Amino acid sequence: MSVHELHVMLVEDHAFQRRLGLRLLADLGLTRLEEAADGYQALEILRAATQKPDVILVDLDLPGMDGIEFMGFVAQERLAKSIAVVSAMDPALLHTVQVMAKASGLRVLGAVEKPLTPGKLTHVLSLFEGGHTPVGEAPVIPVTIEQLRQAMHNGEIFPMFQPQVEFGNGKVVGVEALARWRTGDGQMVPAAQFIPMIENGGLIEELTHLMLVQSCEWHQRWKKEGLSLRVSVNVSAHNLTGPEVADRYEKVLREHGVLPEDIILEITESSVMGDTARGLGMLARLRLKGFGLSVDDFGTGYSSLAQLSQIPFTELKIDHGFVNDSPNQPRKRAVIEASLDLARKLNLHVVAEGVETMEEWQLLAQLGCHFAQGYLISPPVEGEKLHDAVQNWRKAHH
Repeated sequence: MSVHELHVMLVEDHAFQRRLGLRLLADLGLTRLEEAADGYQALEILRAATQKPDVILVDLDLPGMDGIEFMGFVAQERLAKSIAVVSAMDPALLHTVQVMAKASGLRVLGAVEKPLTPGKLTHVLSLFEGGHTPVGEAPVIPVTIEQLRQAMHNGEIFPMFQPQVEFGNGKVVGVEALARWRTGDGQMVPAAQFIPMIENGGLIEELTHLMLVQSCEWHQRWKKEGLSLRVSVNVSAHNLTGPEVADRYEKVLREHGVLPEDIILEITESSVMGDTARGLGMLARLRLKGFGLSVDDFGTGYSSLAQLSQIPFTELKIDHGFVNDSPNQPRKRAVIEASLDLARKLNLHVVAEGVETMEEWQLLAQLGCHFAQGYLISPPVEGEKLHDAVQNWRKAHH
């Protein structure tokens, strides 16, 4: 969908600013336009509508119901496909509001600082087409824990692989294995739905084993075809049960002829330590055996520095929330710079997740990040399609 095809609502209390915004949008070729003078009027229009707008441009400083409260209702009732914040307020406040909106399940395209211009509007609206399905829009498919068990047994749950490339030369050097579930009738159950069920249902060790086995199989198959890649496999805190876990993982690799140096275990930062002594013992043994250890979603937990000082990590992954629109948001850039500086001092490789635009790529390259992962390079693909994904990236950029 091109920008001029978008269905857009502008929520702005100042009549002149609202008319100006609508005229600018019309000049861009948009014809499906709606307007509201405040949050109450906007909610009334949205609730009566038969079709959600693609984008709501919402001013924060609205009378009666401010933009923050309004976005809460939009998120709760799923009244729009995406929103963009319009304001002349402090960039720090705009950043906080965007984080809040995303946490509520809204797809947030970004912030547009007043005064509005054709360039600013074109930029933020163009992000609607470039993005992928937001968390809040993922369809919920009714499933039970017993169906999950059966799905793993039947091979319906399998890894898809997202490439990681080196900033210096654009070479694909690794992949992350991401668990996916395709039901017998072809439906894809969202990972955000079934992974928590697996963890709570006591099946996480079985899933990790499955992902590790299949990742090793694909690693060896790619290697025979001339594609030598490291593979990152996610490990839940529920797996950190004791030092014997390291022996089990090593056994899987040995059975498939894979070296521990070719496997990186990604551990979400905010869930690393439930039992400190036991967890540290297991992680130390994994590192001793040669596995790489990656701290996933760095910066989203509350004990980042403590974790990095205690655990023998080899890699740090910057969360996509900091990467998204970082060229236009000084606070996000500051977090990335600080993370990279810390990683350099700790001798850690750094992977930036969620790289979706050339502007984000250029900023991260300029700041000295090592590796990129995201939709700019490739979405996650099935193992047999990885060669094509690598070739498409090489043709497009190198």
